[in-house]
This record gives sequence, structure tokens and C-alpha cells, in this order.
Amino acid sequence: MGDASHITFFEMLGYFSFGDYFKKETIEWTYEFATKALGFSKNRLKPTVFKGDDEAPFNKESFEVWKSLGFREKEIGLGGQMDNFWGPTGNEGPCGPADEVYVDDVEIGTLVFNEYYCDQEKHLTPLAQKGVDVGLGFERIVMFAQGVKSIYETDLFVPIIEEIRGKNLCDYEKNIRVERIIADHLRAAVFLIADGVRPSNIEQGYVLRRLLRRAIRYAKLLNLPQDLYQKVIHVIAHDIYSEVYPKLAEKQKEILEVIEIEKTKFEKTLKVGLEKFEELAKRISAESNLEVEPLRGSTSKNISGAEAFNLYATFGFPIELIEELAGEHGLSVDAEGLKKELEIHKAKSRKGVEKKFGGHGLILDTGELKAGNEQELEKVTRLHTATHLLHASLRKILGKEVHQAGSDIAAERLRFDFTFPRKMMAEEIKKVEDLVNETVAQNLPVTMQEMTYEEAIKKGALAFFKLKYPPTVKVYTVGPDDAPFSRELCGGPHVSHTSEISRFKITKEESISAGTRRIRAVVD
Repeated sequence: MGDASHITFFEMLGYFSFGDYFKKETIEWTYEFATKALGFSKNRLKPTVFKGDDEAPFNKESFEVWKSLGFREKEIGLGGQMDNFWGPTGNEGPCGPADEVYVDDVEIGTLVFNEYYCDQEKHLTPLAQKGVDVGLGFERIVMFAQGVKSIYETDLFVPIIEEIRGKNLCDYEKNIRVERIIADHLRAAVFLIADGVRPSNIEQGYVLRRLLRRAIRYAKLLNLPQDLYQKVIHVIAHDIYSEVYPKLAEKQKEILEVIEIEKTKFEKTLKVGLEKFEELAKRISAESNLEVEPLRGSTSKNISGAEAFNLYATFGFPIELIEELAGEHGLSVDAEGLKKELEIHKAKSRKGVEKKFGGHGLILDTGELKAGNEQELEKVTRLHTATHLLHASLRKILGKEVHQAGSDIAAERLRFDFTFPRKMMAEEIKKVEDLVNETVAQNLPVTMQEMTYEEAIKKGALAFFKLKYPPTVKVYTVGPDDAPFSRELCGGPHVSHTSEISRFKITKEESISAGTRRIRAVVD
């Protein structure tokens, strides 16, 4: 990342055909688009085709079409499965050879010709109806069309980098790579957040979290101003993309809120983690220079898997950041050792979950909480803590007459029943929702203590009056122990800090019986 042509988020220009035309037409139109519409001279172009192997034959048809356009045989590159064959998606499906098109040795497009069906045994059968799938990289095309040397010098990025560095972009400073990474990652994050993705430890949320945390880390490294994110979001959402993607501008406030929550959460981790990493790096470097026998599991100038995992597990320091910092300090991370440590950790976590929640093919099913896999468990955990915040907020807004009368939490939503004699007014619902989200944004710690039932009640812990509790109970507290936002008797599981919940939204408030109301809610 940060070179002239690579970015994490890019727009693709493309078109498809299912039996209308095939290789000859596609290649000729692509060549016409490149040379006439975009004005690239032929000597700047280079096509590549599939050279063939034991699984699929040489793509002679494409090769001959490119020759007919004036390319000599030695000017047409030949590639293998990695570069010049596409698919299938999954274990089976359509697939075929793919021509790549380069301008000045930078790939701008891929022409996929789906002419085979690949079964689960990886046998190829010719398709009766062949298809074309063309993808062209918009940002790279813009780079060449505008006659600049880098994607980051196009009008898609210059306004963003101006906010990061200042208005004078003539001087290529030593921080150019860092500035580019911040610009790219925040641009990608804006689109992800606007599309409904929220930072988490799984799937799309994990990608967003990695992008944001890397950008936040570099922004702190350059000591950039606190209002950087607000200004950059406005430039991306309003100045650059408002005409094409008007919803970005509409969601600026929401996007900023998500980034600020993640920033607050990560900065605490970053401060402690950086201190611990610096201590570790200095020690390893000193031991190597002095030729002292390294720590067990380490080699000279190497951070062992155990040491890297300790930074990750104990201090919450992202693994990718450990690897990046190691490179900056002239160190390396024992990748295999780290992989083994992570696998051991996952195995222990899996056994712990099975022991805690009983197995039987389910991650969690307590009657109140239901999750069928690790992804659902993560969502249910966030919703469970959100339920505690909802309960406390209802009591703060409506009064102490509110008591829990039941709940049901699944991965897609929470359902909370409570005692209250009337329908909630719209402004009351809004106040409760806002109070929950304010508490989420404060990133309050969620802690657990075991104590006697009598001690818990004396400390103000709320109990579900229909349950019979054992002599020793678990008490979950949200916020400082001496002034908690919420304190309840509960068996868990819960998040460690409220910011992990993300945005909370009440979707419905209704009556279920005389004197008992029900709220349905979700989290992003």
C-alpha cells in the first residue's frame, strides 16, 4: 500500500455477456476503448493470455485476436492459472481463461471468458452458453487519463491528501507513503460504513477495523489534528463523490460517529501496546547486538510467536500492527510460531465455550440467549450488554417503577419486556435510545464480580424478580464501580467495553399485557 497503483478500495467499470458475443468482439472493443476513447498509444499496451496447462488448454483464440490487432507474438504475455484463469467461485461453477490488459506495465483490466464448468473434482466441461465478464479499474484508468504518475495524484485523492498534509502538494516529503495510506484507508472506510458495515472482529467488520486502526495509528504518528476525520469525511462524501453517491453526504454524521467510537477505543489499546512493543523491541535488539542468548523461542532480531501473541492477547494489540512495527524496527515476527499460538488459543476458546454453554451442537442456548455459531455469539454478546444499558436507561428516563419482566436475544435482535403502565411517547423512546448510544460512545468498561446475593443487592444490583438466585452470584457492572451506569445480576456473556456494541436502534415499542411493555431493538 502507498505505491503508485495499489489501493484497498476501488471502483470497477464492467460489462457482461451471456451468449451475445465472445472473445473476438470483447478484445476488439477493449482495444478500441483503450486507444480511441482513452487515447492510449498501442505501444503503451500489453495484453496477456492463458498459456495452458494440464487442466485447461492454451487460449489460442485470444492470442490470435490480439495478433490481428497488430501485436507481435513476443508482445503478448503468457500467464498461468494464478493470473490468466478465473474461477470457479466456490467448489464448482463456471470458469475460464482471462486476458489481462496493461498500460505502462500496470494492469487496467481483465477480460474473463467463462467457457467451462468446473465440478467438485476439478474436471472441466465446455459450457453450451459461453459468457464474458469484463472488469476495468477506474482509478488506474483515471491516473493514465489525467497524465499523472500515481493514483494518489488524481482528482480522486488530491483533495483528501490536501486535508492531511496541507495545500502544497509539490514537495514529496518522507511521509508521502503514510499520507497515502491514511487517505486510502479513510476513503475505503467511508464507503464501508455508509454501506452498513461496522467495526468488529469478524468478516467485513474486521476489514473495516483493520483499515481504521491503521489510519488512526498513522494519523497519531504524524500528530495530525483532532478534527482531521471530520474534514476528510466531508471532502470524500461531499466534495468528491456527492454527485455520484449522494447517500455518502447524507450519512456524514453517522460515518464520523462510527470512526470516533473506534478511534477512542483503539487509542487506549494503542498507547499501552506501543509502550510494550517498544520495550520488547529494545530488549531484542540489545540482546542481539550484545550476542546474549535470546529468549526461549526467539532467534536473533526475531519476535517469537509467544511474544507477539502476548502483545495481542494481553494488550489487545493488532497482529498486523505488530508485524508492521517489527519491520520498521528492523525485526521480524516468527509467523509460524505466532500461527501455532493462535491455533492453541482458538482451540482453548472453543473448549471453554463448549464447557460454559453445554455444546449439543450450539454455541449458546440459555432460553434467553441463542447463538448457533461464533459469528452469532459475537452479535448476541453485544446485544446482551445492550439489554443491560436499555434496562438502566428506561429506569433513568421513565423512573424506578420500571423492572425487567423478561427478555429474548438472538443474533438478529433483542426483545426486552418491562413493567410500565402506559405506552411510551415518541420523545421518551428517542431519549432512551440516545442515552444508550451516549453510553456506548463513552466506551465504559464492563466488569464482573462474584459476591453473595445479599452483597449484590446492597450494592444496588438489579435482579430479575422471577428468578431464584444461588447464594453466590455474578454481578456485571457497566462503568466505574463507585458510580456505575448499570449493575445487574447476570450470568453473561458480555462485551469488555461498551463501544463494542456499536450503534443501538429501537425498532418497536408495544404492549404485551396490562402493565407490561415490550421493546425490540437491534445493533449495527
